[in-house]
Amino acid sequence: MPRHARTRPVSAAQVDAYLAKAEEYLAAAASELEAGRAIAATSLAIHAAINAADVVTGVRMGRRAAGQDHDQVLALLHEAGKDGAEMETDLARLLPLKTKAEYDPEDIPKAEATRAIGRATRCVVVARRLA
Repeated sequence: MPRHARTRPVSAAQVDAYLAKAEEYLAAAASELEAGRAIAATSLAIHAAINAADVVTGVRMGRRAAGQDHDQVLALLHEAGKDGAEMETDLARLLPLKTKAEYDPEDIPKAEATRAIGRATRCVVVARRLA
């Protein structure tokens, strides 16, 4: 884990809240994609996966990444055992899309948004299994 990575403790109640957020973001992502809004769908999928990662690290380690850099969660997932490893690759592929979806002026193709939702779905499935 990076030396300056910040974490916060996670309680069982917070794990449940992170899972609920992940589920809501994922449902909203699917709805946005169906409505033809690929940028919003991608952004929501990323947030679903981040919250799912907080479930995994919360359950397995009792903490979540709390720094400005979302990549810090990847280091925590790496330490979170089999469940973290299962999610790490999908989240690593989603995080670079965050800036593109939320701040860059370029469009996101529907196929890319569809892949993002697929990756987020796999992350949420792992989180559901643990919560």
